[in-house]
Amino acid sequence: MRTFFLFMIFSLTSGFLFGQMNQKHRVIILTDIEADPDDTQSLVRLLLYSNEIDIKGLIATTSCWHKSTVNPESIEKVIQAYDKVQFNLVNHDATFPKAETLFPLIKQGLPEYGMLGVGKNKDSEGSDWIIKELEKNDERPLWIPIWGGANTLAQALYKIKNTKTEKEQKVLISKLRVYAISDQDDSGIWMRNNFPDLFYIVSPGDDYGSATWNGINSFIQGIDNSKISNSWLTQNIQQGHGPLGAAYPDTAWGMEGDTPSFLSLILNGLNDAEHPGWGGWGGRYELYKPDFSTQKKGGSGVPFEPETREIWTNAVDTYTPYISSDYGRTVKIDAITFKDNKVTLWRWRDDFQNDFAARMDWCTKSYKEANHAPVIVLSNPEQITVKSGQGFGLDAFGTTDPDGDSYSFLWFNYPEAGTYKKLIKVEGAENAHGAYIIAPKVEKEETAHFILKVTDKGEPQLSSYKRVIVMIKP
Repeated sequence: MRTFFLFMIFSLTSGFLFGQMNQKHRVIILTDIEADPDDTQSLVRLLLYSNEIDIKGLIATTSCWHKSTVNPESIEKVIQAYDKVQFNLVNHDATFPKAETLFPLIKQGLPEYGMLGVGKNKDSEGSDWIIKELEKNDERPLWIPIWGGANTLAQALYKIKNTKTEKEQKVLISKLRVYAISDQDDSGIWMRNNFPDLFYIVSPGDDYGSATWNGINSFIQGIDNSKISNSWLTQNIQQGHGPLGAAYPDTAWGMEGDTPSFLSLILNGLNDAEHPGWGGWGGRYELYKPDFSTQKKGGSGVPFEPETREIWTNAVDTYTPYISSDYGRTVKIDAITFKDNKVTLWRWRDDFQNDFAARMDWCTKSYKEANHAPVIVLSNPEQITVKSGQGFGLDAFGTTDPDGDSYSFLWFNYPEAGTYKKLIKVEGAENAHGAYIIAPKVEKEETAHFILKVTDKGEPQLSSYKRVIVMIKP
């Protein structure tokens, strides 16, 4: 038997950047709620993570599908449903906020479409609220997930540009982090063109079918798609889970198309929102200027034009799933390999759907009756340095489950997340609490990301993660 724990874990690399923050991300949502039921669906899910995401604003906006109306009252209705279950949610985590602290965060942008709502005398309570939050003495970035049109943020930036010094502008813009669900008005490209330093994640244009976020609800041939089915949503979310579940509407066009904008803000050990290239529940993105000649035009009427600078946008993963095995080792590699940008998101879909279902259970069940994710305890640091060609061990022997459930380990390399792009195999069993790996021979310094996924055997099955970044020196 290989006793990997005898192998030396090498020291941390001083100064190596690892951005997974342990503090909650602060967030202001822009939503064209009522344009599509999926905004309401996403809002229901967001509130079930309000113990982990610091919600600072919920702003009703327009979009290409909702050009002259904003509906803050629809946000209020969902929070009213949350209010009826918050007393039970705190039995699972005491930090779930009271509804009375969320109601004042409901704001609205102008009921005007796109750049018609940007310019002199176009301020709104929504755009002013964004500036007010940006100006707070808070070192955390301010995330702006955009579920519809972006013009409320564009107006905030317009005002900043016209009322602040260049130094003040730079400071405020450096705090912004945008994740837009494609372009749903003409202000998104305007912001990217006029504020070249603005951190912006988007599958540009209006070709939704090619967008990374579309992986949340795409039917994928060759995998089990049941957890995005209407019957699954009825059983696990809508019915028998109290008022908040009942507030989750039926799907009209696509389930929760806006949810990917905040999935990577959930601190689950895998996600690191400051590093979109590392991949997580919200997908994986790379920083480059898209090739306009390969892009397709959708049917929304949003302007279709080339990007003028680098943005965080679609990236491709090559993914071969692990599947369960009834005999011998409990997991094995599937015979099917997938490769495209939507893979970066849907590869985690069963996990985040199960997590959603468990949290919906928290609305009505006691702590003892419900399931909670395992707690991973690594025996090694989350960043290590090794020599080219050398073996090293990783271990999570101290892992526990808060409900006393049995749980399973799975270690794997995520090649696209590091600089070393070839797959590095785990030697021997990848489903034990420890893993042994041999670093590849390299001619220059490289990084490799290894993910540990621990999944309990409760109902629904819940997964936690740890990411170990290995720096490989020649």
